Amino acid sequence: KRALRFTGRLGVLASEEEDEPVDLLGGAEPTTSGIIIEEGEKYVAVFDPLDGSSNVDAGIPTGTIIGIYQHDDSCFFDPDCIGDECTEQEALCLANTLQPGTNLVASAYCLYSSSTFLTLTLGNGVYMFTLDEQIGEFVLSKPNIKIPERSSIYSFNEANCQRWDKPLKDVVDKWRDGTGASSTTFSSRYIGSMVGDVHRTLLYGGVFGYPGDTKNPNGKLRLLYEGAPMSFIMEQAGGLLTTG
Repeated sequence: KRALRFTGRLGVLASEEEDEPVDLLGGAEPTTSGIIIEEGEKYVAVFDPLDGSSNVDAGIPTGTIIGIYQHDDSCFFDPDCIGDECTEQEALCLANTLQPGTNLVASAYCLYSSSTFLTLTLGNGVYMFTLDEQIGEFVLSKPNIKIPERSSIYSFNEANCQRWDKPLKDVVDKWRDGTGASSTTFSSRYIGSMVGDVHRTLLYGGVFGYPGDTKNPNGKLRLLYEGAPMSFIMEQAGGLLTTG
């Protein structure tokens, strides 16, 4: 967040993990909304700072997901405002983050694993960089990534399968049994960290999903912070995204 904020190019910065803003400069009271607002800049950044955080203690790969939107010039925040006036201004700026995924101008994720990977799209292909710790820079390692057209991997949390609807159960059963349209027998690979699972799918192909069920009818992936940014990356690599 600190790195994003001090690029000097952001108008609004919103994080999935926080209900209140973080005191980045020291001494400020967290009394405003859960977004950071800077006056007069051009972009809106929304991000999940640590996807898969519940897996940290187990040493399982985690990551960061970032989506970038154009900043709406109607967002203006007066630092000298008082009371309801501030609330109204903040509401207008918060609306900047509630844009459809089709408005994204850039998306990225970082994967923290055997190496640190940065995967980025600016709307014209997908590029993967690997952190070279010797020089402290990200080096382009995979330009213009395309997802393999054929694969035999699916990535779902099958512990939830009894709560899925019948059409989804039937599809997954056919993948596993090799009785689907492709007659390919699929194997299951599931990390439990979206960044890790999507990273593997990007490189090796297959299907990743966190479908809705009777307990969570809309699934558990947040459209703003996770679904839309990762969808932009996968579509730019030749993939397909669906709500089912």
